[in-house]
Amino acid sequence: MNGKDFTSTRNPCKLCAPLGASFAFRGIEGCIPLIHGSQGCSTYIRRYGISHFREPIDIASSNFTESSAIFGGGDNLKLAIENVASQYKPKAIGIASTCLSETMGENVPMYLSQYKTSVQTKADDPVIWYASTPSYRGTHMDGFFEAIYAAVTSMAGNQNFQTQKPRENTVRINLISGFVSAEDLRELHEILSSFGVDYTLIPDYSQSLDGESWEDYQKLPSGGTTIEDIARMNKAAATISFDLSAPEEKKTGAWLEKQFGIPNESLYLPVGIEQTDRFFSSLERLSNTPVPKKWKDARGRLVDAYIDGHKYCSGKRAIVFGDEEHVLSICAFLDEIGITPAIAATGAKSPRFPERLAQVVKNSRHIPLVCDDSDFESILERAKDQKIDVIIGNSKGYYLSRNLGVPLVRSGFPVHDRMGGQRILHLGYRGTISLFDQVCNALMQAKQEAAESGWTYI
Repeated sequence: MNGKDFTSTRNPCKLCAPLGASFAFRGIEGCIPLIHGSQGCSTYIRRYGISHFREPIDIASSNFTESSAIFGGGDNLKLAIENVASQYKPKAIGIASTCLSETMGENVPMYLSQYKTSVQTKADDPVIWYASTPSYRGTHMDGFFEAIYAAVTSMAGNQNFQTQKPRENTVRINLISGFVSAEDLRELHEILSSFGVDYTLIPDYSQSLDGESWEDYQKLPSGGTTIEDIARMNKAAATISFDLSAPEEKKTGAWLEKQFGIPNESLYLPVGIEQTDRFFSSLERLSNTPVPKKWKDARGRLVDAYIDGHKYCSGKRAIVFGDEEHVLSICAFLDEIGITPAIAATGAKSPRFPERLAQVVKNSRHIPLVCDDSDFESILERAKDQKIDVIIGNSKGYYLSRNLGVPLVRSGFPVHDRMGGQRILHLGYRGTISLFDQVCNALMQAKQEAAESGWTYI
């Protein structure tokens, strides 16, 4: 079977588009996601979010019923906006469509226009963004990037929002992140701050989805990219975008470049030495500031770790799966440490995925088997006749691990069968060291457990 000879998906290697949009919206300060569709869609998103982030997550819904599906959901949406605005007092409402509302042909922009003309506007009214996110034409990553694009294109340069002038003699940088962990976002904050630049990091759910314990329930936790910072992204000197897999028409950095002449650099997620070096090189050039010593020291420790652990990794073969940005960055990292990505799988349809994979996997003697638009049943069938030593991806890959009898190194989203999924550090030199240790330890443990006599020294 070639992985394409079937008419239905079995255990998909992806999640739904409104889910990605919802978490991007939760990375904006005071923004509540509103799903235009059934209650089941918002429940599905909350279930995944709560099990990964271990935080209560409110996702509003326009609550389609049978009559809504027949006569349209415009009244439901307007009522939902009123309810959300009165109960949550949000600064923004991010609306994401669903398969049902899109199939019906719901004209959400028209509904929003009607709503705005029917109510008396107030100074503290929430800003409203709309992202078209039917899952039948994309994955959670399409929804994620669509939501960022909707927020930025609505706000950047909007004259209704007065923004502070940039500090004199200070560079301002936009950083458009991928769907990474809360710990990764905190690492990006520390890296950007260390170069002494002003910056806008979007989205930023490092606190809103991974905060402190509360005495009283908070409907909208603190944290997130501020609306003011989004509005002044048009004043930046440059944009760095981790959005290679985003559709060309939804690349926010490219839009800022076209509209405001702000140079945009699209990079792979900084995992591994080469890709992290490129990220730091861009920051060094844009900020006109040398790479701080603590990052040079971290790079040195990473090189030393590669040397120490090379004998455990060399010649091993891996399955890597997840969203395209994640898979490409992990494959680049594995290529550096001597592990062949035997199978690189993603649930997205991506014509450029093989080309991008070839760019980051340069040292392996074997070309990875590319599985795009794939599911876990197909990945398993392809893996059975190959020697696989380790699997790297989210918790959904336990199905592969159990059937193939090889260890799973959990990374990406969702991680719901272990604690700390939101705190896994993937990015930068320190994140790469952490991943390297996990991979080495998984391989060492597998070797220990397979030995007739357990070794305590390997």
